Amino acid sequence: MHSPRAAEQSAVLRRPLCLQPASRAPRGAAGAAALQWQMDAALPDENAMNPAEHNRFMARAIALAVENVRKGLGGPFGCVVVKDGQIVAEGANRVTSANDPTAHAEIVAIREACRVLGHFQLTGCDLYTSCEPCPMCLGAIYWARPARVFYAGTAEDAAQAGFDDVDILRELQQPPVRRRIPMQQIMREPALEAFRLWQQKPDKVAY
Repeated sequence: MHSPRAAEQSAVLRRPLCLQPASRAPRGAAGAAALQWQMDAALPDENAMNPAEHNRFMARAIALAVENVRKGLGGPFGCVVVKDGQIVAEGANRVTSANDPTAHAEIVAIREACRVLGHFQLTGCDLYTSCEPCPMCLGAIYWARPARVFYAGTAEDAAQAGFDDVDILRELQQPPVRRRIPMQQIMREPALEAFRLWQQKPDKVAY
């Protein structure tokens, strides 16, 4: 039987996503690129792979997760990034072996894919992950802007195995001062100088 806690997390993570209205899109070149990515992602895929190809890539992501557990290198998660029908990067959870709490499979794979492709965005790539992404990985995926994401296990499955992200989701809904890890705003005015310089920089690389 699934726990109420797992069911709550699954329900929150499954809230439908929608395109960002143009009136609320980020401004400038970065905003235009983001909106174009959102529009492209919503279009039908004229070169859609057949189910066997999808299954082959997902099977590799799952194999990475299983191998990771057997070798004791980290949690039971694996991920591959695919471009033009070829795997360009793989990743498995390395949180405990690398002493890096951000080394989730998706982030490891995204970092490697960006290194291999020589770009900070995964345009035209598909991401296959052995489990539904956690909140941190979901944020990284949206910044990386792949074309599509495919996942096998669900957030509820992960919660049943002890990887429950519902507390993080609850924290995100709280005002900063009420979060479990206290967050206090200080020195806002000096910090704005970096944003002013960024806005004025003519040769910045927007993302």
